[in-house]
Amino acid sequence: MRYRTLLFAAPGLAMLLTLAGCGDEQANGNPAGAPQGTTSVKPSAPANTLTINVRASKEAPAKSWTLSCEPPSGDHPKAAAACAALTKVKDPFKPVPENQPCTMIYGGPEIATVKGTWQGKPIDTKFTRDDGCQLNRWSKIGPLFGNVPKVR
Repeated sequence: MRYRTLLFAAPGLAMLLTLAGCGDEQANGNPAGAPQGTTSVKPSAPANTLTINVRASKEAPAKSWTLSCEPPSGDHPKAAAACAALTKVKDPFKPVPENQPCTMIYGGPEIATVKGTWQGKPIDTKFTRDDGCQLNRWSKIGPLFGNVPKVR
């Protein structure tokens, strides 16, 4: 009986001791060595980078800007104000729900599209001023759209 216990216990004990020796070098206080070979790190794109296209109407040519936040930059005419407006709204690119009742207030023929990345999420959305809900959505982040081009 005693020999059978040793036959089963010895390999299990050897395995435990072997596994105890494995692990992260940093766990015992020694710093990890330098990585082998070459590594390259590509700079990441800013987390808040957008392209904004604004039209005075469906037929009008678009005025386009780029905008990056943190810090505000790009060719947007009022980058700081646009970034500030976006950060004030909880979810600035959330569309109006389909079943949302809206007033029939027409705000104008302007159309804007926004594409890019905001807070790590991809953005591809359209803004109009066709009714009260769309007008409210536009107004919340109005500085993003700059001065709307005039219809010619």
